[in-house]
Amino acid sequence: MTRVIGLISGTSVDGIDAALVDVVGSHTDLKVQLVAGKTFPYPANLRSQILSVCSGSALSMAELAELDDAIAQEFATAALTIQAEYDKAELIGSHGQTVYHRPAGKAQKDSAGALMGYSLQLGRGALIAELTGITTVSNFRSADIAAGGQGAPLVSIVDACLLAEPNCSLCIQNLGGIGNVTYLPATGKGENQDESEILSLGDGISGWDTGPGNSLLDLAVQHFSDGTKTIDEGGAWAASGTPCQALVEDWLASEFFRQAPPKSTGRELFGVDYFDRCLVEAQGYNLSPADVLATLTELTVASIVHSYQTFLPAMPDRVLLCGGGSHNLYLKRRLQSQLHPVQVLTTSEAGLNVDFKEAIAFAVLAAWRVRGIPGNLPQVTGARAPVILGEINSCWHSWA
Repeated sequence: MTRVIGLISGTSVDGIDAALVDVVGSHTDLKVQLVAGKTFPYPANLRSQILSVCSGSALSMAELAELDDAIAQEFATAALTIQAEYDKAELIGSHGQTVYHRPAGKAQKDSAGALMGYSLQLGRGALIAELTGITTVSNFRSADIAAGGQGAPLVSIVDACLLAEPNCSLCIQNLGGIGNVTYLPATGKGENQDESEILSLGDGISGWDTGPGNSLLDLAVQHFSDGTKTIDEGGAWAASGTPCQALVEDWLASEFFRQAPPKSTGRELFGVDYFDRCLVEAQGYNLSPADVLATLTELTVASIVHSYQTFLPAMPDRVLLCGGGSHNLYLKRRLQSQLHPVQVLTTSEAGLNVDFKEAIAFAVLAAWRVRGIPGNLPQVTGARAPVILGEINSCWHSWA
């Protein structure tokens, strides 16, 4: 057993999700126990700066270094706090804070002629290791990108290990700032699989970013509340409005939704500029703020449903929601309505905490990294081969 702290702040930039996890096994014998989980909000000024950078604001190199260090310090504080009442963790797996993501296919060609991507996560692992005295694995995306992949989504292999069922096909739908899905066909197998079999399921397991999750909704709430609110609690505001289906259909015509997987995205596409265009287009329909929120919610729902119907071999038996959007009751009701008769539940109902599933996944990937176990699924990310993910950062405490 390895006790690991998983850390991540997603595209919503709500704060740092920290999970203290006991990890046992790998692949088909993987077992995790969530010892503690907590979300640590960023200081308001730091969150504002991160969102500004994600929206394309320019930084000097000195400012970039200061932001990188400030994020690392917050991550280190979260790690130290989450384990304060427990035995010390042996390892940290820190995804960091994504501030820029350019998917493969939109970049320069590498020496093999493939179109490479680029992704930048701030909160450097070396500083986290030094501040905590705990070996830290970070920079998980870079090895997959170097192998020709998107660098995302990376949690699909952990979803497969922890949630796949013998007689039921599943979609694990994360609803963070950006939505992503892992499709898990029914394994048809019991508990006696050997370790190689999870990867042999490659023809069946798939995953990709479905489009906006909460990113546009949060921007709308902040806009219409003059910054006094950051989220639509439970989707109550959106539920009081009426979605404009004509707008949803227009927005669904965007290139990203038609693009076949592997694919990933971020605030570079579904961020402030996209939201501003949505507002301009909504003006022609005389929509109230509640109507705009309902329409943006419907876009998230429609993009997920369209994605399943277009790119899955068959509709799943069940959808398990996770991430902050899983608490949006209006969004969940609309998904259930549009996906009927597919059952829509949450990963918590399957035994994996909805709020800390992503942090748990990076704790697992860190444990695999130090054991030399590949952590990507090439059919999900588009990489040429399975690769070992993450860079190991030790500090002088561990060897002095």
